[in-house]
Amino acid sequence: MSKAFRELGIPRPPKRSDRIDVFQIMMTLFMVGISTSVTLIQKWQADKQSREALEKEKIGSELSFLKAQINPHFFFNTLNNIYALTHVDVDKSRKALHKLSRMMRYLLYETQSGITPLSKEVSFIVDYIELMKLRLNDTTTVVFEEPTLKSDPQIAPMLFLPYIENAFKYGVSTTEPSTISISLELQDKELTMVVKNSIFKNNSITADEYGGIGLSNTKRRLELLYPGKHTFSAHVTEDTKAFIVNLNLTLDDTELHSS
Repeated sequence: MSKAFRELGIPRPPKRSDRIDVFQIMMTLFMVGISTSVTLIQKWQADKQSREALEKEKIGSELSFLKAQINPHFFFNTLNNIYALTHVDVDKSRKALHKLSRMMRYLLYETQSGITPLSKEVSFIVDYIELMKLRLNDTTTVVFEEPTLKSDPQIAPMLFLPYIENAFKYGVSTTEPSTISISLELQDKELTMVVKNSIFKNNSITADEYGGIGLSNTKRRLELLYPGKHTFSAHVTEDTKAFIVNLNLTLDDTELHSS
């Protein structure tokens, strides 16, 4: 090599040192580190997307299951009421069947997306209350205060019915005067429901006892659909003559999980 350079008249470049090229090693480690980091980040993102997809699928399946439990629970209870009414007043039982068919159309065809306009849910509640009033005697007073709707936000269907249904279950007496009061109020994005019903010595309940399959399912749906955006309370008044349920929902434009 030296002879060749001399013949060409070009000075030979200095020999490379036998010592380790630290810069080259650092660059190699740097490139390996970057490629490894990119691979790990891509794998983490893929795992995260997979976990989110599985969680969404799990929530959707659970909501479908809970909703499927609530609807038959309501349907069969109402059918029993109508059956009892047929032995007393045929005309009233026909009206009840008409209202029930309208309500079932709402449940079967208008709530499949998992959300519904608040106005339609209010109409459903009105039909339900009117249906329940058909079997009541004059000793029971039922009051429903509808919300004033300046807008018509979307909500999950069938959230309020179990609480209203329980008011009719526990708050009606065939001999003593009783009152069922139901109100819905919408203030900006805050939707509040208050249900108050009379209670009786032979049918007293506590907040822990209040409910059943419909109510426990509704509580689970609230946890899934409105996490951190709902509050619930239930208590007996100090005079132990009434039971009050209060549910507050914070509504927003976020799309609800499909149910």
